[in-house]
Amino acid sequence: MITDVAKLLRQFQKLQGELKKAQKEIAKEEVTGSSGGGMVEVTVNGKFEIVDVRIEKKLLKEEDVEMLEDLILAAVNKAMAKVQELVKGKLGQFTGGLNIPGIGMPGMFG
Repeated sequence: MITDVAKLLRQFQKLQGELKKAQKEIAKEEVTGSSGGGMVEVTVNGKFEIVDVRIEKKLLKEEDVEMLEDLILAAVNKAMAKVQELVKGKLGQFTGGLNIPGIGMPGMFG
C-alpha cells in the first residue's frame, strides 16, 4: 500500500513537471486574430497578453471611429479565442478532456 502511494506521488510529480514545461511553452506561443478582411490584426501570447496591434493605414483616414473600434474588438476576441484553443490543445493531454478550474485560463502562468 505504501509503495502504491509512493508510486502515485512520483507519477504526480512527473506530471506536474510536464505540466509546468507545457505552460512555459504555451507562454511563448503567439496567435493572431484579424477582422475587416485583415485590416485589423491583434497578436496575443500564450499568457493572454496583447503583444501587437496592426491597423491598416487606410482605416485611419476614414472618419468612422466606431467601425475601427468594432474591428479592434473583433480582432482581440478572435485572438483570445485562438489562444484558448491553443492552451486547451496543449494541456488537454494533462486534463483528459476535463474542465479543471485554473488550467488554461488567464493567470495560470504566474
